[in-house]
Amino acid sequence: MTHHIEFQPAGKTVEVEDGTPIIRAARRAGLYINASCGGTGVCGKCRILLESGTVAEGISEKFSPEDIAKGIRQACTAKVTENVVVRIIDASGLKKGQLGTEVPERHQAGKHTFDINEFREAGIFTPPVEKFFLELPRPDAIDHRSDASRVILAMREQYEERHIQIGLSVLRRLRRTIREDDFRITTTLARPVNNDSRSRLTHIQSGNWSKRNYGLAVDVGTTTVYGQLLDKNSGKILAEGGGYNNQISYGEDVISRMIYAEKDDGLTHMHDLVTESINEIITRLLKKQRVARDEISSITLAGNTAMTHLLLELEPHNIRRAPYVPVSNFYPPIRAVDIGLNLADHATALIYPAVSSYVGGDIVAGVMGSGMYRTEKITLFIDIGTNAEIVIGNREWLASAACSAGPAFEGGGILHGMRAAAGAIEDFSIDSETLEPMSMTIDSKPARGICGSGLLVMIADLFEAGVLDQRGRFIRDREHPRLREGRSGMEYVVVWEEESGIEQDLVLTEVDIDNFIRAKGAIYAGIQTLLTEVGLTVGDLEQVILAGGFGSYIDLDSAVTVGLLPEMDIGKMMYVGNGSLMGCRMSELSNHIRRDVVAAIQRMTGFELSEVPAYRDQYVASLFLPHTDTTLFPETERRRQARAG
Repeated sequence: MTHHIEFQPAGKTVEVEDGTPIIRAARRAGLYINASCGGTGVCGKCRILLESGTVAEGISEKFSPEDIAKGIRQACTAKVTENVVVRIIDASGLKKGQLGTEVPERHQAGKHTFDINEFREAGIFTPPVEKFFLELPRPDAIDHRSDASRVILAMREQYEERHIQIGLSVLRRLRRTIREDDFRITTTLARPVNNDSRSRLTHIQSGNWSKRNYGLAVDVGTTTVYGQLLDKNSGKILAEGGGYNNQISYGEDVISRMIYAEKDDGLTHMHDLVTESINEIITRLLKKQRVARDEISSITLAGNTAMTHLLLELEPHNIRRAPYVPVSNFYPPIRAVDIGLNLADHATALIYPAVSSYVGGDIVAGVMGSGMYRTEKITLFIDIGTNAEIVIGNREWLASAACSAGPAFEGGGILHGMRAAAGAIEDFSIDSETLEPMSMTIDSKPARGICGSGLLVMIADLFEAGVLDQRGRFIRDREHPRLREGRSGMEYVVVWEEESGIEQDLVLTEVDIDNFIRAKGAIYAGIQTLLTEVGLTVGDLEQVILAGGFGSYIDLDSAVTVGLLPEMDIGKMMYVGNGSLMGCRMSELSNHIRRDVVAAIQRMTGFELSEVPAYRDQYVASLFLPHTDTTLFPETERRRQARAG
């Protein structure tokens, strides 16, 4: 159910879902309300007047009975239950009878989703591992073919499946199994990528189990591991969930883990930790839907090149050393149990191939999931995390590169940085006259830190409001209690100690901003360098696809304002969320996609940015807000000048 909220004196109306806090509705309308505590109801500054309609909650102990009777409420805790008219009464928000401080526009990219019906319509909904029910003719005096021949012929006659081989483990159980239910059996068939190769019959069951065919899609990330349980007959996601990669205790980055893997038993330990993480998720997913382990016929996994090596227990030593050579970019189908996964002996593990040491299977999976490999549009694909992977191209050609952005987008290297969890500041705006903030936290909990998306918006808004200069330094001639000299230079107090959840002032420092600028500069320089290497400019891009957790929540206007993304039509940008997981799901449901993966990699050229001289120059030029060359960001500069003026 949705409701209309009319804000006065601005005269703006927005439509929001039932239960939306007024302050978030105001943010969507592009309006400022003083909310310095993070939207937790502590400071009592976000006062509004209900002119018509009612809301749930919103009453503060800081309000007098007379105020409450008049309709005074807290915008952060007042939740919409019907159409209302709201007047923002904080004097800091009024100027000449109008709302004085409007927050900058906020746009998120439209989401690209995967529709299984597209596979059905295209005739490619053919899982790489599938189950078939057979009713076999009984042997007699005339028909005395072998049991194996009987199965192979039935597969050909009933399902047109040819070129099948049966392994020894199945042959050993074949005689008994086909006779347990009077020659009624279910076979599990693993198809090859190459049409010239034979399919493998990996499992046999007595009776009809064809409707109980399940698969797993798993994104093996550096920080987190995320999985989905799939019904391979319908294509539906039955359960999903994730958790931290247990390797994280040995370093948040892959370099630390690769160094540890070079020690005695280090590689085995890294392998055990990541498989332990995957097995924990598998157990949870199966328990949710009461699916037995031996009903899982296959699992598709994708990770960056280093993570894939650690999963397969391949020595990653040369991935981090010039000339950056992995053991392999392609991996054959593997029995899941052989890599330590807690599944039945017949379950097949399919591993996404990589392009190079720093453009791994997770990015290839994202390219497949986003569909950029089959579009005519010139597309920029970016997966933003500790490392940023970039792919440019279309159905005819693809070029890829990776750059080290550092942990800033995941809260690392920031004094009060944190991952996106309850209490993390995720949205922010500042009154350019009073310098008072409007900040909101995840789950409206007391502010404990700043997550990546919040950091991006915070720096963009401080810059646009004229509080920061192009170098990311605070303007020294602004005198205000929130702007002060800290231990490592100037800092801005986002939340005062008494309003925070960490028993100290929550601040943003110039060191934090510098670390952020280095991270965003590495990504923008990577984009520009790769564009130059393939002979294109930003103007040639027809769409931009953002992937990864950060890409899902990124505020596009802020990303352009700081120079993380190039300035272009926001309408051309979309996000795919966890593209790696989407690609795994697609491959679990279509053997055709697995063939497309091979073709896509064959036409993808990898660039090592550290070997491209122009990258360093691009990087240095990007270490400003938004860039040393402001002509690359004309609309951003116009908006900043208008707001500052």
